[in-house]
Amino acid sequence: MLVVRVQLLLLAMSCHCSTSRASTTSAAHAQAKPGCLNRCGDVEIPYPFGTEPGCFLNEEFRITCNDTHFNPPKPFLWDSNVDVVNISIDGHLNVMQFTAKDCYDAKGNSADSNSPTITFSKLSVSKGNKFVVIGCDSFAFVSSGFLGEDSYESGCRSTCDSLDYVTNGSCVGIGCCQIEIPRGLKQLDVEAYSFNNHTNVSSFNPCTYAFVVDQSEFHFTSNYLALGGMPDEFPIVLDWEITTNETCEEAKICGPNASCDKSKDNTTTSSGYHCKCNKGYEGNPYLPDGCQDVNECNDPKLHDCKEICVNTVGRYTCHCPKGFHGDGRKYGGGCTPNQHTVIKVTLGVGISFVVAVMSISWLHFLWKRRKHMKLKEKFFEQNGGSSLQQELSKLQGRSSEKAKIFTEEEIKTVTNNYANVIGRGGSGLVYKGFLPNKTPVAVKKSKIVDQTKIDEFINELVVVSQINRRNVVRLLGCCLETQVPLLVYEFVGNGNLFEQIHKNGNLSWERRLRIAAETAGVLSYLHSETNVPIIHRDVKSANILLDENYTPKVSDFGASKLVPIDAIQNYTVVQGTLGYVDPEYLQTCKLTDKSDVYSFGVVLAELLTGKMALLSDKPEEERSLAMNFLSSLKQNRLLEILDNRIVNDGNKQQLKKVAKLAARCISVRGEERPTMKEVAFELQGRLSLMSNGQYYLRDNVESNGSQETEYFTCTFYECRDGIGSQTTPTDGYDSMQQPELMAFDDER
Repeated sequence: MLVVRVQLLLLAMSCHCSTSRASTTSAAHAQAKPGCLNRCGDVEIPYPFGTEPGCFLNEEFRITCNDTHFNPPKPFLWDSNVDVVNISIDGHLNVMQFTAKDCYDAKGNSADSNSPTITFSKLSVSKGNKFVVIGCDSFAFVSSGFLGEDSYESGCRSTCDSLDYVTNGSCVGIGCCQIEIPRGLKQLDVEAYSFNNHTNVSSFNPCTYAFVVDQSEFHFTSNYLALGGMPDEFPIVLDWEITTNETCEEAKICGPNASCDKSKDNTTTSSGYHCKCNKGYEGNPYLPDGCQDVNECNDPKLHDCKEICVNTVGRYTCHCPKGFHGDGRKYGGGCTPNQHTVIKVTLGVGISFVVAVMSISWLHFLWKRRKHMKLKEKFFEQNGGSSLQQELSKLQGRSSEKAKIFTEEEIKTVTNNYANVIGRGGSGLVYKGFLPNKTPVAVKKSKIVDQTKIDEFINELVVVSQINRRNVVRLLGCCLETQVPLLVYEFVGNGNLFEQIHKNGNLSWERRLRIAAETAGVLSYLHSETNVPIIHRDVKSANILLDENYTPKVSDFGASKLVPIDAIQNYTVVQGTLGYVDPEYLQTCKLTDKSDVYSFGVVLAELLTGKMALLSDKPEEERSLAMNFLSSLKQNRLLEILDNRIVNDGNKQQLKKVAKLAARCISVRGEERPTMKEVAFELQGRLSLMSNGQYYLRDNVESNGSQETEYFTCTFYECRDGIGSQTTPTDGYDSMQQPELMAFDDER
């Protein structure tokens, strides 16, 4: 067992506990007496304490500053070797107390124990301390003979079988136990014990520790259980006060601008006092000039003025600004504006608000405009605007053929802010608009352009803009300031060939033949007469627009591809519309001009049959118009699939010739197809003969009773009969017959 006895006697002086500020505030104003040592090492020494005669109130407040054995120096209580670590003028004193320990070896023999006796003359234990016992085979008692007129005794036990059960920061009896001790104890006896001399836990905890400690300075850790892991001493909080046989006022304990009050501890024998500065002052209340005026106006927490704070000696006053009246306090009446001030303030606030709103709106407008301009510049470069300008500049002297680069604002004006949508397709939206000269146009909003193909896109724009033919929808210009390019075309207002064939159905054979011939002429021009051949890649009836005179105009060059002369065949991603796509192109991905020939052949079959290129609701063998058309020709069933509306008003023999041409165009093998130039040549010739009324047909009966058809074809120069006699006009377009379809000529 180890017993530590701490004798604590109350100081015979007086003091008043500070109620306006905490110890942190007191420490901030802990001044020594003028001309005296203000600090010993790291500890401030405020009056009434001091280190030299004349620097402390009396001998009870003497502090010994030992600078001989310690560097930096250490302060000690006047009549002991108790180490002082903090002195505050609010009546608290922190000193170091040695830890009592009771240690054993593995066999249970006492190994290390000490029992220091510490005496604190004229002091008492503060409320902020706790009694702590640390150990896994431990218990201890704390007792005092002086608590008023009663004795005090209490204890605590701490056990544990393993460190696994010990929790850092937890002091509830497992490795650590703590209890509160009352304020005002003047003598402490601490007794430490072990249940089994630590024999069961000596491997990790050979000692019992017991001590009183400032609860704010202690945090339990399992390291304390090991031998050597416990500090030798801990800080303890003591109370000090000034006692006198006179009243505080009679003894003049406190300085000017300070007051004193009876110390309130839990003892009945205390007659001490503490001093504090009056409200509005701060400093050391024990010094003659220790309490100085506080400028509350410098700290919003120290005053409640709403507007103007004026500091006075020991206090402050609140005022209202000019034009206002009231007490000026936040929680009082505050400040109320005078009547004329209300009008001025209201008018000023209103004008300021309007100006601010207008300024913010204008700045926001300028910011948005600048941001939009930056975005337009970004899109212009992203869509190849600079490259297009360079290419168009090369067309000097041919300004009539140059495409115009429209701004975004011009496009909005032309389309009335995109108000009239006239078409929706896989390649984008089409809007109707009007140029400033009232010329109608169609504005196409394309899908996002592949950024890796910008050069090709710009080259195509330049080339297509120079195609100035009657049967091509003319590209008038473009806008590149939007996220996706906008293309401006001439407006063609009579729908497209698909609608005329499959919805209206009022096209005569002569009109159909003219549309086919002129369309073929355009494709022939694109393939063979431009500087760089152009393959349309999406020839279909829906892309052949018709004007009010049913003149065809080929449109939608979005999928078109420029093909260098030395690279006619190209491996490309397949593009086009199902039913019209060249099967050879679909299989090999090799794009040639014969791919357009196949697509045109399907259109020609549409004109002849009035059927759609692809019918998903038909049996498999009849879904594709091209396959069904070839099958009907081979089975000699052409008249069954021809459109009845043209069989009656057209020459059957001419229909057969055009059907044979369509069959050659939709041949599965590209090498067996004619060129678009050959197709256009034959269709134009047949159209010329029909338009001039020079195509005749008569039936002759042979002597053996069989009937044969004799026909004559004419040009403007001569006529030939079926065997070559120059009595009838010559048909110069029979050189493209296919051997496998010759049987078709015998059909009656």
